[in-house]
Amino acid sequence: MNLLAIVSFIFFTGLVAVISWWMTRSDDLDTQDGYFLGGRSLTGIVIAGSLMLTNLSTEQMVGLNGQSYITNMGVMAWEATAAFALVCMALIFLPKYLKSGITTIPDFLEERYDSNTRQIISILFLIGYVLTYLPTVLYSGALVLNGIFDIPTVFGISEFQALWITVFAIGIAGSIYAIFGGLKAVAVSDTLNGVGLLIGGLLIPIFGLIVLGDGSFSEGLNTLITQHPEKLNAIAPASAKAPLLPWPVLFTGLFFNNLFYWCTNQSIVQRTFGAKNLAEGQKGVLGAGLLKLLGPFFLVLPGIIAFHLYGDTLTNGDMAYPVIVRNVLPKPLLGFFAAVLFGAILSSFNSALNSSVTLFTLDIYKPRIKAKVANASEVAATLEISDKDLVVVGKRFGICLAILSMIIAPFIIYAPSGLYGYLQECFGFYNVPILASIIVGFYTKRVPAIAPKIALLSHILLYGASKFVAADVHFLYVLGVLFPLNVLIMLFVGKIAPRDTDFVQTYTKQVDIVPWKHAKTVSVIITTLMLLLYVVFSKIGIAA
Repeated sequence: MNLLAIVSFIFFTGLVAVISWWMTRSDDLDTQDGYFLGGRSLTGIVIAGSLMLTNLSTEQMVGLNGQSYITNMGVMAWEATAAFALVCMALIFLPKYLKSGITTIPDFLEERYDSNTRQIISILFLIGYVLTYLPTVLYSGALVLNGIFDIPTVFGISEFQALWITVFAIGIAGSIYAIFGGLKAVAVSDTLNGVGLLIGGLLIPIFGLIVLGDGSFSEGLNTLITQHPEKLNAIAPASAKAPLLPWPVLFTGLFFNNLFYWCTNQSIVQRTFGAKNLAEGQKGVLGAGLLKLLGPFFLVLPGIIAFHLYGDTLTNGDMAYPVIVRNVLPKPLLGFFAAVLFGAILSSFNSALNSSVTLFTLDIYKPRIKAKVANASEVAATLEISDKDLVVVGKRFGICLAILSMIIAPFIIYAPSGLYGYLQECFGFYNVPILASIIVGFYTKRVPAIAPKIALLSHILLYGASKFVAADVHFLYVLGVLFPLNVLIMLFVGKIAPRDTDFVQTYTKQVDIVPWKHAKTVSVIITTLMLLLYVVFSKIGIAA
């Protein structure tokens, strides 16, 4: 590895850490809002950067480019259509969340339904983060960094031993941000790394096109457009199989999946709960929506360029991105880009870890365990718990969770191929009913607490059955059917067994909820740009 690359990696990584510490050094982390929500002081820029980096991981950068190398631009749907989900978050979900002054998504579910619903959903979130997401982020990140720095060769150790070293390096660094810095430190570091990711990520297709054009960017662009134009088509037929996304699911299953991820997934939306007011929250969410429209250019397009450079010589599509990065990026920039990737890995890890700590501490420990220990009524015991006690408990749980994730992660090397994709489908067991519960909670007054539990149970049974009786059907088609079914089930339960009184949402006045005056205008711009993006990457555009 080039010495300059190593120096630039250390410099940029250290710079982010120092700036994050400097900007949060005076924050009060002994209070509940200070630790878990950044003191409800996050601005639009910080929220936008944190949302972007929380979402991005090495699995996306390597996986999506690998899929486009094998197929075409169709996989950009995961990025492009997320912009519209963020529009929905800004205009529909966020105003209602901030009105209630909640700290977690299960907080709202308790307010709307009951405490049991809150704890069931909290446990489902935790299971997803602990058993799948956290270890997989560490493992995939370690693979990429080991490839860039060639850790096994440098230290003369096996690949498995190198995984242990890199996993613990990522895990310890991420834990410091998430456990000891609180949400604001996570968000600030995300923003700084986000700038680096946009710069470094967009440099890859630029340098790739220069190499493709034998030193000329314009010649490379011409080759990309004129040779194999079918690779630039982002609209897949209705019968397309994974990893492609059939065009009908863009309006059904993928739309519902995106709404869950960007509007109800705790590790994502927690940033918006820390907004200083609704206007700043909307600025941040819509800013992230604009950034998502850039995603196809550095998360998908490099895979197409790699196809033009290497043909079908790469037996493993996931190698397309690491290969093109090594071959087209100038050596002095390689260390900088490795630092950017390291930041993306850290962001995904520490954001999920911070959210897990928040869920456990506020939704499980505070209302249940402390009450039992105190041998008092739940209400009385909850009132006696100080914010400082909650922060201490959260930090201890975070340390245990981080260590557990670091121990599990290296053993994923022995898992069968394709496990990560399978695990993503596993989230389909609970994402749609959570989304349905929140939307029904928003727009109905008499649907009772039993309704989301019945919908969740029926969804798990039906989704599980689909893996056997409809194994060849794209899972997003299945989610497209099950979401409206979940809603209908809840409405039916509300019809035959309504709650005694109307639900009325209370404005807690935690933050000002006057909307941003340009929110609707920017939302229209984002939606229009998303549609134009699909026009460009279609048979009526450059894929003709």
